[in-house]
Amino acid sequence: VPRTEQVVTRDDWDTLGMRGSQSRTTELHGVVAPADRVVRTVAPGPNPDPIVFGIFSVFEVLLASVYTGIARRALDLAVETVQKRRSKKSGTTYSQDPDIRWRIADMALAYDALPMQIATIAHDVDAVADRGASWFFSLSGLKHRAVVMAKQVADDAMLVSGGSSYFTRNELSRIYRDVLAGMFHPSDPESAHATAASFWLGPVQG
Repeated sequence: VPRTEQVVTRDDWDTLGMRGSQSRTTELHGVVAPADRVVRTVAPGPNPDPIVFGIFSVFEVLLASVYTGIARRALDLAVETVQKRRSKKSGTTYSQDPDIRWRIADMALAYDALPMQIATIAHDVDAVADRGASWFFSLSGLKHRAVVMAKQVADDAMLVSGGSSYFTRNELSRIYRDVLAGMFHPSDPESAHATAASFWLGPVQG
């Protein structure tokens, strides 16, 4: 729609974390889109219309990629840190502590599954693969799993890196703040679970 006084952008970007490019609230007051700017009219909600699928599929794959990348950086920082931190009790680096090693391994195991999933689904989107009714379930599930994994990895990275990671000057502190935003991006946990339930159980009756 044209940028007139009917389109108001609030100066309200004041968040815990996430991108510096901002995402301010846009208010539409009696705005009407010109007919020549309307691509098509579709029913709300998931449907097979190409424009809905195109936007949704690209958005979910990109979000999954972003948060998987954040997780990888958190894992790399954790590995780097535990190889430098030394135990006052044993004198060895924390990378030799069995509990720390188990936690690093758990982070790596959680992370490792996502790049392959992203690559597979991105390939299928590009190839316009026929996944039928499972497409929206697969896409929302991919994004949901990536965010849950990234949050878990960031949590553990903070723990193994010690109290210094809590300072805002520490990169892990920023990662921890940024990764929290993933839960609010579509598909949120409720939407992802509702989509999965509808695919496997059918719509709610009544």
